[in-house]
Amino acid sequence: MTAAPFSNADKMSRRTAVAAAAASLGMFAGVPGLRAVNGSPAPLAELPNVPADFRVHNKRIRQSVMGWCFNPMPVPDLMDHCVQVGIEAIEGVDPQFYPAALAKGLKVALVSSHGFATGPVDRAHHEVCEQKLRASIDIAVEFGAPSVITFTGMRVAGMSDKTAVQNCLDCWKKVISYAEQKNVTLVLEHLNSRDSSHPMKGHPGYYGDDVDQCFDLVKQMDSNHFKLLFDIYHVQIMHGDIIRRIQSDHRLIGHYHTAGNPGRRELDDAQEINYPAVLNAIVATGYHGFVAQEFIPTWSDPVMALRHAAMVSDV
Repeated sequence: MTAAPFSNADKMSRRTAVAAAAASLGMFAGVPGLRAVNGSPAPLAELPNVPADFRVHNKRIRQSVMGWCFNPMPVPDLMDHCVQVGIEAIEGVDPQFYPAALAKGLKVALVSSHGFATGPVDRAHHEVCEQKLRASIDIAVEFGAPSVITFTGMRVAGMSDKTAVQNCLDCWKKVISYAEQKNVTLVLEHLNSRDSSHPMKGHPGYYGDDVDQCFDLVKQMDSNHFKLLFDIYHVQIMHGDIIRRIQSDHRLIGHYHTAGNPGRRELDDAQEINYPAVLNAIVATGYHGFVAQEFIPTWSDPVMALRHAAMVSDV
């Protein structure tokens, strides 16, 4: 995914800034059949017992929903379901929906930026990454979002790790003072490079596929406004040992994503991650940010799948 660079990102109009962030969502818009990639939907008779009127009540985990996962459900419908279930926030939707989200009482948890393919590991992408990050920071300020996502980008053939790391740091350092000034946190997402079964289940060739290296990048940035987006699903695939990693490095984490493994499916018994234990470990660290549901529904009723994930996460 590429986009034409802006001539003056700091003075962009709101319309241009929103368009820039919307363009970053193109990685989701072109992915076909997101609801069907995990095989045939589980029939209603086989679903876990989820009270139809369940609402989040403990609220020790501040829940968000990643909108792309529920495509082709219309975003306004998804937002209504979030309100009904008691989910606090939404992310991963076109910024044109942000005003409606706020009007419904939802928060914007995370603003998209340059996408996972066009990242700063390649210096040819620095200009567009910097412009899109600045534009997304402006959108985050406008709509009260605490964070903007960033990625390393894909590996460059023949490039050494030393050069790749320095390229990433050089780009982010051009933007971090602006993020600090605006009180917005950039969160670097670690992604798995193992799963090649679907373009949104794994990302072969992604540079930031080692979570320890990503933690080290956060440390080298040395800013309270640059942290890791700890995607539990991706970490499980690449490394495991989720709870101890959270316990040891929680101060470097600024956002969490969920999904069941294998299959990026619901947080149910057909996957291997013990989500109640993981979420209780997050609570125990004193974390007060958002944990976003980023699974691709396989159940015949995706709304019930969302309600179930909210129930499992309401520890």
